[in-house]
Amino acid sequence: MRKLVLPAGLLLLFAAEIGKVYFIMPFPGSQRADTLSLAYFIHRNIWILRAAAILTIAAGIYLRWTRFGKLKRSATLLVLALYAVIFYFFNYKFLADKMFYQPGVRSFVTQTENKVKPQQLVLGVTINGESKAYPIQIIGYHHQVQDTIGGTPVIVTYCTVCRTGRVYSPMLNGKKESFRLVGMDHFNAMFEDASSGSWWAQATGTAVTGKRKGQQLDLIPSEQVTLASWFRDHPDGTVLQPDTTYKKQYKDLEGFDNGTIKGYLEKRDSGSWQFKSWVVGISLGQASSAYDWNDLQQEKIIQDSLSGTPLLLALEPDSVSFHAWDRRLDGQTLSFQMKDSLTGWGAMMQLLTDNNSGSFWNWNGKCISGTLKDKQLTKLQASQEFWHAWQHFQPATRQYHIKKNK
Repeated sequence: MRKLVLPAGLLLLFAAEIGKVYFIMPFPGSQRADTLSLAYFIHRNIWILRAAAILTIAAGIYLRWTRFGKLKRSATLLVLALYAVIFYFFNYKFLADKMFYQPGVRSFVTQTENKVKPQQLVLGVTINGESKAYPIQIIGYHHQVQDTIGGTPVIVTYCTVCRTGRVYSPMLNGKKESFRLVGMDHFNAMFEDASSGSWWAQATGTAVTGKRKGQQLDLIPSEQVTLASWFRDHPDGTVLQPDTTYKKQYKDLEGFDNGTIKGYLEKRDSGSWQFKSWVVGISLGQASSAYDWNDLQQEKIIQDSLSGTPLLLALEPDSVSFHAWDRRLDGQTLSFQMKDSLTGWGAMMQLLTDNNSGSFWNWNGKCISGTLKDKQLTKLQASQEFWHAWQHFQPATRQYHIKKNK
């Protein structure tokens, strides 16, 4: 029995150190199992587990060291040296907040001073008349940017492995909370709040474990469009500029916007309804629906009804900027198609037109000509993400299929 004390202590020490990181980082097999409770237990009790392991190892050495030959003594010392290496890597190299840092410089500029390419995707947010855009290539590395828009604190988040962009209010119980990236669960980024140490899922803004389990961050409306599209609709807005400290990290995300990035965790499946296929997800009340990105690119507009709400999902001519609106207006439900319209400069551009009145609508959901001129459609929150992410966090979601709904 005494022979097992030292191996048991070493096994506990190694298991605790590795498990603390393995279960919350994208190691092979770690993200497909429901091990969140175990991961959180190890995380919260790591020093207790370390102490227990060290005491067990000390007892094992005390009981057996004099009986060890040179070979066993050397092997024991080698194993302890290996632990020192593992301790270093799993505490200073593999932890999420040691790999992804917050921007040290947050510079927002107008479109005349902007250096971000107009075709880059951004998350755009407007609060109290102030509009800000956050390039996905930038926030995709940082995972979160804490900011203030229109006098309102926000936390702008993005998970490249799920392709989920969300903006939340960091206010909890009347106080502003701060968060750090702690890892991921089922491929989705997790944040830990500073006050209680609870873990929060980025895709839902829900505390998934800890003292605050079940609490929800308030979602702030945002939209994913190109920077050119954003500035077109928000000419007085500003856009976050790259922090030059992280130039290499931003470069590593080149190709993410269009899904051609080399990393298997972030690269798009071009087929429909595959693990890494793109979908647009919409939730209304308890109902949710996923719309295949390939269908949207082919059809340009999708008209549907979800939870009793007739909705319009439309793709701009740039083939990447998308919008969702409630089709109800003044007691009637509008239906739409896309048509070419002559602009004031003599150029042709594609706009939405409703079949009810023949009026034309711009890409901000506002009627610009016809009998409904100056009427405004109500925006709906919609997000583009990987199918596996939407399906996991919206397990009762409906898959919308074009052929079945025509």
